[in-house]
Amino acid sequence: MTRRTAIDSCDKRATLGHPSQVWTRGLERRLEIMRRHVDLEDKRILDVGCGVGAFVRRLREFSPRVAGVDIDAERVTEGGKEVPDLALAVGEHLPFAEDTFDIVLLHEVLEHVTDDLATLRETRRVLAPGGKAVIFCPNRLYPFETHGIFLGKRYVFGNMPLVNYLPDLVRDRLVPHARAYTKGRLRRIYRRAGLRPLVHTYVFPGFDHVMARRKIVGRALRAVLYPLEASPLRILGLSHFVVLEKESL
Repeated sequence: MTRRTAIDSCDKRATLGHPSQVWTRGLERRLEIMRRHVDLEDKRILDVGCGVGAFVRRLREFSPRVAGVDIDAERVTEGGKEVPDLALAVGEHLPFAEDTFDIVLLHEVLEHVTDDLATLRETRRVLAPGGKAVIFCPNRLYPFETHGIFLGKRYVFGNMPLVNYLPDLVRDRLVPHARAYTKGRLRRIYRRAGLRPLVHTYVFPGFDHVMARRKIVGRALRAVLYPLEASPLRILGLSHFVVLEKESL
């Protein structure tokens, strides 16, 4: 099942996710992880689900050829005041010709699109031969569901413990607005889309909100959990980090 159920909610955190308004240490760390595996210098880059353009702005320090698309007109308009070349589009129908980009970034976006397989097929279409797709998306084994839950029609935002460990039928009722992926499920989707994995690992949270309130706790969490990314316990990380290459079909 790759299509997400449409959600009727006035809270954009449920329907569209919660994009970063500012650049944080957690995002910088994710960029550093990305740069270990992907060369960004002077590359043609597309950020799918760019929000107000936080990643686009930072990526332009490596290349002037960076564009962003998002489904929300309000966010595109707001971001476009300071970040040019943001456009309104959905991941399933990208407004670009084939073989346009060297890198396509989907940062915590795949879980929100209506059809994740169609989105990855579009990603492959706009990638140049040998181009790379970089994906961060929720890990089903992370002990907390970070997108909030629906209790009937009432949306409750926040980190909900153990929701991701519930059976699909129950979790999908509580979290119909965002997917969480097992490694196997994510692998099946990107392989069907014609994308070959170069890297598939996991990352823990940035803990930026914790740091803002309780620096000692935030520093302790980073010190304890970040080394686990190099251990078998990385499978409990917040997000999958995947680098995929365009294959010839």
